[in-house]
Amino acid sequence: MRRLDRYILREWVAVFGMALISLVGLQLLALVQNKLDDLRGYGATWHEVVNYFAVVLPSTLPTVIPVSLAISILYSLGDLHRRQETTAMRAAGFSVWDISRSLWMMGALLTGTLFLLNAEVVPWSVEQSRLTMSNLRYEAAKQQQLDDEQIGLIYNLTFYNEDEDRLWFINRFNEYNYRAYGVTISQLNGQQKEVERIAANEGYYDDLTQRWVLQQGRITEFLPATGEAIRSQAFDERAFTQLDEQPDLMKFLEKKPNDLSFFQLSRLLGFLKADEDTRVVPYQVQYWSILFNPLRCLIVVGLTVPFALSGVRTNPFIGISKSAGLLLIYIIAAVGCKILAGGTLSPLMAAAMPNLLMVGISVWLTYRASKPA
Repeated sequence: MRRLDRYILREWVAVFGMALISLVGLQLLALVQNKLDDLRGYGATWHEVVNYFAVVLPSTLPTVIPVSLAISILYSLGDLHRRQETTAMRAAGFSVWDISRSLWMMGALLTGTLFLLNAEVVPWSVEQSRLTMSNLRYEAAKQQQLDDEQIGLIYNLTFYNEDEDRLWFINRFNEYNYRAYGVTISQLNGQQKEVERIAANEGYYDDLTQRWVLQQGRITEFLPATGEAIRSQAFDERAFTQLDEQPDLMKFLEKKPNDLSFFQLSRLLGFLKADEDTRVVPYQVQYWSILFNPLRCLIVVGLTVPFALSGVRTNPFIGISKSAGLLLIYIIAAVGCKILAGGTLSPLMAAAMPNLLMVGISVWLTYRASKPA
């Protein structure tokens, strides 16, 4: 690495470290403000409180890192300009690429880091923090001497298994013991006509056999053409080998896409495979966004460096304003593509287009500005 690269990198690292620590601290304060009362209300000890925040904090890094990168580049290059050092570099014949090469290298490294965080660390953080909060909520309910069947209930749970043409409706579902109350399962044919209905007062999912066991129910068969019931059979308890829908997958559709980890999204989309199910589109967009969003680091470098260094000929705040404006356009484009997902754009294109487009613009801006001053 050249001496110039080492010098630019040293100036940038100090600012990036301070920005990262400051923004992580602000995120921690926001988390404490939003979650501390809930944790204490559930009777969590201070050790459990500290453990919760330590687990949930890594999930904020994909948001914090690109912002810290933008702040550090603008500040460090702006400081070099204030000291007339960038003027001397350009006068000596160094191009924008020569000056910013080390920053591009760090942008690429941070992009890889975000891919790793999104694939491994953030899913673990999201799932473990949610599990911790769920366990605390359960223990708090137990201490209030509530019956196990009244804790952790999800009401009106619906689920459609497109591969098997099977529609589920569960009046109440207990997310702790996987027991269901008021279960109705409709088996449809290729014309979406009901041919069989299973109704049961209770049921549970057997983790060992990965099948549902229903109790106190009735199986009714219908004539598809008329919808008339032609056969009905009652049962006390019966294991249904064909009913292999996992309760976790059912619950995922009741949550917002942003509340699911990458692994959970992957499981949900792998099971549903429903291109025409509009409910699935937001989850597909979130899945692809997790993969493409790390490119924000390269975008930040490409949109900040050329304009920050253009201050050698103009007011530096003009360059900073231009880069901030392009970053705002990028954010608006990303939101707009998400809105169009499932209609004009596919979920893959909605997640990829703004990122790949801005990467291309970033490279072009750097190339255009890479001529000696």
